[in-house]
Order: sequence, then structure tokens, then C-alpha cells
Amino acid sequence: MAAPPYDVVNRSEASALALGNPLSFLHIGRSEIDLPPEVSPYDDRVYEQARTNLRAFIDQRILVQDAEPSLYVYEQTMNGRVQAGVVGCVHVDDYEADIIKKHEKTRPDKEDDRTRHVLELNANAEPVFLTYRRQPFISKAIAAARETQPLDDFTTMDGVRHRTWKLTDTAALVDAFRRVPAAYVADGHHRCASAWRAGKARREQNPGHTGEEEYNWFLAVLFPSSELEILPYNRVVKDLDGKSAEELLRALASVGTLEPTDVPAPPRSGAFGVYLGGKWYRLTLDPHFVADLKLPDSLDAQLLHDLVLRPLLGVGDPRTDQRLDFVGGIRGTTELQERVDRGEAAIAFALFPTTLDQLLEVSDTGQIMPPKTTWFEPKLRSGLFVHTLD
Repeated sequence: MAAPPYDVVNRSEASALALGNPLSFLHIGRSEIDLPPEVSPYDDRVYEQARTNLRAFIDQRILVQDAEPSLYVYEQTMNGRVQAGVVGCVHVDDYEADIIKKHEKTRPDKEDDRTRHVLELNANAEPVFLTYRRQPFISKAIAAARETQPLDDFTTMDGVRHRTWKLTDTAALVDAFRRVPAAYVADGHHRCASAWRAGKARREQNPGHTGEEEYNWFLAVLFPSSELEILPYNRVVKDLDGKSAEELLRALASVGTLEPTDVPAPPRSGAFGVYLGGKWYRLTLDPHFVADLKLPDSLDAQLLHDLVLRPLLGVGDPRTDQRLDFVGGIRGTTELQERVDRGEAAIAFALFPTTLDQLLEVSDTGQIMPPKTTWFEPKLRSGLFVHTLD
């Protein structure tokens, strides 16, 4: 049943993963896979199908509602690294008041889609991925739960082990989280914004709203930031903006040191792997370009845009320019090379990953990162937890 989140697989990938498996949660998160291919993912029938599928899962007791409010621990192990967080609900008012802090802008079309998805299902079908600065008591409670027999223990095709436990002493843990000054959106800005919008819509529809209703809360997993790792979010550009490869190489050398390399991934911030004309190069920016910059302008994604993508390749707004595409770090630099070699892109850039400290600092100061700056891995598995709005 457990499946990747809706936004990390496209329609064809979701169809392939769910093929022959009627219990895959992709039938809810990407319900268009159960409809003819010509049906738009934003068609009314898609949301109706998701609602029908969720209702069937509940009616067949594939999904079973807890008798009382509960908290869980969700542990993931990837390549020997373990992260364990608390599964529960967070309040829409905390999102609005910036107690749940953001670091990215959202796209209205994606917000609209997931808001409707929540409202049509009357449920948060997938949790958001939040982080917080580690608190000793919370870490002890998580560790104690992990000493007991897990509810779930399985390894997915990507080699990630997933385990869950139900917590017993929820009151003490809820009280401990009250003392956490802020949580941060790690992955799931659109899900957060959509859950907040859905909660507000339900308030407006309820003349007897009291603030105690379940729709005031949305589903999340909260991990301590000390256990998380950010992978790079790489870039490809579809054309060279009318330049030849030789002209672009000369232009790149004007902003730093450019040299051939056999190691595509950059070793540090301020350096980039560049794949062009069947060869990898290392571009190391001249220090004077970054000497006086502060966050978020000093982030590698912003430096690349300001010094290379916009002036040398004519790339406009990274949120809307169709010549620019983003490749999650989990796919590696091989994916970048293959996209260029297949002719899908003309040039590729490998970035050094953003750090957790940078994410927290940008969020704490109320600033915004460039789009597609952080890639968290492993992804939360959908289907393990669902939160209904009443």
C-alpha cells in the first residue's frame, strides 16, 4: 500500500508503480492513473476518483481509524543513516502565524490542486515533512518507542527501510512540542499551504465554527534537524540561448575558474559541475563575486542564477521559465549527463547541497530561498497515515 508521494512521480511512473496493485496509495494520491490517459489531472473526475478510492479503502478496512487521537514514530533508514520523527497533527493557525516557517514560495496551480484534493477527500492524504531543532525529551521519547516491537517494518525498492510505532504517553509529548518555538517546512510547501487553505475554507463554510474542529489541524511528520540530510537540486537548460558551446565556455570562464574534470559533483559551495558538449567541467566562482553576500543571495542556487543562468543563458524567472528544469540529487549526476546526451537539454549544472543551517537561518529571518534549492531524501511514504477532517 505504501507509495511515493504524489509529487515525486509523474503520471506514467505512478501508473507503472501501481500496475497490478489495487492497494497502492497512488490510486488516491495520483488517482488520474485510474482514468483514461487523455483526462487532465485537474479534471473533476480525478478528484471524484480519489474520493471514491479513499472511501473504498476505509469501507474495506484497509485504512482503520484510531479509536482515540494518537501519535506515532516514523523511522527511515537509508544507506545506514537513520531519521526518526513524530507523526501527528499541527495547527493551521501555526502555519498562518509563521510558527511553522517556510523557505519557498508556492505555485498557485499546485496549491489549487492539492487544496481541492484535501477538500474533496475530506482528508489530508499525505503528511508534510517538518523539522525542528532537537529537544532532548522528545528524542528520548522517540528512542524509547523504537526499543519496542514496530507496527510496520518493510524495505522499499529503493532500499529504504521504514518502521513505525504507536506512542503511549502522548500528553507529555504534546506538552514538549508546545515548548518548541518553531517548526520548519522541509518538504511539502504546497501540501502545507493547501492544508491551511482547506482549513480556512471549512471554517468559512461552518457558521458554528468553534476552533475545536478537526479541520483546524493537518497531518505532519516532525524530524529533528540534526538527523536530516539535504541533497543537491541540480539544473538543466534546454538551449544555449543562441550561443555556441565555445562561446559559452568563454563566458563561463569570465565568472570564475573553468577546468575539465572527471568528478562532476562539486566539492564545496561556490563551485559547480558543468556538462556541455559531452564533457564535464568544474566552474569555481571568483571569490569577489560572493565576498559580501548574505543569505539567501549567497546560496549556490541563487549564485548560479545571478551569475550564469540569467546573464549568460537568458533564463528568466526560475519558477516559470520553461527552458529551465530541475533534477533532484537522488538521481545523481548521471541523469544530468543523460539528459544532455539525449538532446533533452543543452547544458547541465551540478550543485553543492544546501545545508540545514542555511535553511533554518533563511526561515528564521523570514526570507525565501530560490525555487528547488533543497532535496530531502528519503521521502515520506504515503499511505501509512491519513488524517480525516471531521
